[in-house]
Amino acid sequence: MFQGYKIKPDVLLRFDDFSNYFEEGKSIFSRNVIETKKTLDNFINSDNVIDGTDIINNWFPEVDADVFISHSHIDERFAIELAGWLKINFGIKSFIDSCVWGYANNLLKSIDKVYCFNPQTKLFDYNERNYSTSHVHMMLATALTYMIDKCECMFFIDSENSIKPYADKDRTHSPWIYLENVIANTIRTKIPERHSILLEDERYFNADGEGDLIKSLNISYQVNFDSFQELLFHNMRIWHRMQFNNSGEALDFLYKMVSSKSNKNLLLD
Repeated sequence: MFQGYKIKPDVLLRFDDFSNYFEEGKSIFSRNVIETKKTLDNFINSDNVIDGTDIINNWFPEVDADVFISHSHIDERFAIELAGWLKINFGIKSFIDSCVWGYANNLLKSIDKVYCFNPQTKLFDYNERNYSTSHVHMMLATALTYMIDKCECMFFIDSENSIKPYADKDRTHSPWIYLENVIANTIRTKIPERHSILLEDERYFNADGEGDLIKSLNISYQVNFDSFQELLFHNMRIWHRMQFNNSGEALDFLYKMVSSKSNKNLLLD
């Protein structure tokens, strides 16, 4: 990844026709979610061991994308519209992180049905399900790391749904936003190759068969967006009005228009 940007939903809403990009964004989202018809049996080897690497490669395939869009699940529509806006105006291809969340839940249900469900009691084994969940979440975390490293930049939709200030620090209740933020701040900075001259939805757990609503679990994580540049409306408007020959040229203009302290010396005219 080369650069990260924060953008607030109200910046996007100031474009009168922004909602018109939803259909294009939805088609991008659908292409990200590559449907697989393989059953769990296809991933079990001769020793009756599930091949986790094979599952990552098939259930969470790497999508060819320029921009990784990170967001709260509540802001999914904004993320989809942003992906459509980037594609129609600049030819920029986006990866929307929420497209894999459903994948992970579907995979977990498939595994739990076979390995965690007791047909006699009709209950899921608590310990076995914890074990399966840890593996599936590790697979998802691995896939997200690959995608963030592969994408040229990240757009983070900065809303009250994703970030809540606390004692002068930004915090999030989403473990996935926290993970993506840590990855973005940790992985290598990759200069784009074209630069030749540079210096859970379910809230019930049927533990006793009665399906009582359990107490809501809230955990927050401190996040750091110091290395991210904020995209304001005038940035987006100027960018929107420009004409570019390709997505790389469009991204280069963005980098130079809103250059970070750490990267401004890498971008030469």
